[in-house]
Amino acid sequence: MLDDHLLRDLLADDVGDGLARVLRHHEPATTNLYLYRLSKSVVSARGGALTGSWQPERRRELGRVLMALPATVEVVPLQLLTYRMAEISDAHRVSALGAEAVAASEHLDATLCVWKGDDGPAIRSAMAALGARYLTLAH
Repeated sequence: MLDDHLLRDLLADDVGDGLARVLRHHEPATTNLYLYRLSKSVVSARGGALTGSWQPERRRELGRVLMALPATVEVVPLQLLTYRMAEISDAHRVSALGAEAVAASEHLDATLCVWKGDDGPAIRSAMAALGARYLTLAH
């Protein structure tokens, strides 16, 4: 399971060593909210960490890739996750984004991979409480 930063790296063909190692053994997947956050960054790019410093043409190219997301990237359908998300949110102090990431990771029995700059205690704690795998990657 990839967060929005790592999904960006994958789709922009700018994969770092850590992500490359993960992808050698696992198929990429993400959540609807991570996909939305990346899309929003491409569209608005107001100086954020995702694509804010990118040139407009590079953002447009990523937008084209997002519009025709490769079939190799699985997006876990939200309707499969909503009830579990509610349970996770009730048991752990995580946002909707965090609950979706944890639930999707659990649904796929996958490691949740997040960019080191987005490593937060709430999602990490929820994953640990569930005995799920959590990995931070730098670019």
